[in-house]
Amino acid sequence: MHDEWSQAVDVRAQAAERLAEAVRTGRPCAPIRDLVGTAADAYAVQELGTRQALDAGRRPVGRKIGLTNPVIQQQLGVDQPDFGVLFADTCYGDGLPVPPERFLQPKAEAEVALVLGGDLEGGPFTVADVIRAVDFVLPAIEIADSRIAGWDISLVDTIADNASSGAFVLGGTPMSLRGLDLRAARMSMTRGDQEVSAGSGEACLGHPLNAAVWLANRLGGTEHPLRAGDVVLTGALGPVVPVEPGDVFEARIEGLGSVRAVFGK
Repeated sequence: MHDEWSQAVDVRAQAAERLAEAVRTGRPCAPIRDLVGTAADAYAVQELGTRQALDAGRRPVGRKIGLTNPVIQQQLGVDQPDFGVLFADTCYGDGLPVPPERFLQPKAEAEVALVLGGDLEGGPFTVADVIRAVDFVLPAIEIADSRIAGWDISLVDTIADNASSGAFVLGGTPMSLRGLDLRAARMSMTRGDQEVSAGSGEACLGHPLNAAVWLANRLGGTEHPLRAGDVVLTGALGPVVPVEPGDVFEARIEGLGSVRAVFGK
């Protein structure tokens, strides 16, 4: 039994190193599903990457939720979302330049960002609990990125790779949840003058707050529950769009205003 445990730890370390090497060299790597077979093992690999980031002095500021679109879930053969860690050095302000060279294979997606004013420890939680814990809401553009070559990902690949997190841009005008209908809120994202993605809050697990409840319950009993001050990216409201240097994206979400991601050349 001890040998099996040691072997599992070693394989997880190999997977984490393969992903880390992709970041160091700027060259995407092969999928890690040849090393990691379960979601639990993939989260263990993600945790190794998080520890390396913390050791390097990076500061966690929240979580992102992935796989909230039923179509994408069906493609990957899963029936629930996944999550990753957000770091302060991957957050950009509305309209400020985002350096494209920090990414390997970036894609942009418009999302609703929740900023918590209360802890969500313990649980189980209801929508009412989450609403009470939310301080304000912002429009966001997530820049998803994959260290896996060609985005050739399965569930375990994306989980291990910090839920394919790259960076995120937050709007600068906080809005209260009070009176907002996030389920019906329409989203339109443009590149220049052309609309490249459209959708609504309903595309995110039926309602962005449903995704937040899932995450709160998933983390509430762990050592790292959601805390006051955390940013929660709840999931894409429409199709994701590949990013090229020089692109300027603007996402407008009904009731929340707009946010711009401006990529350098």
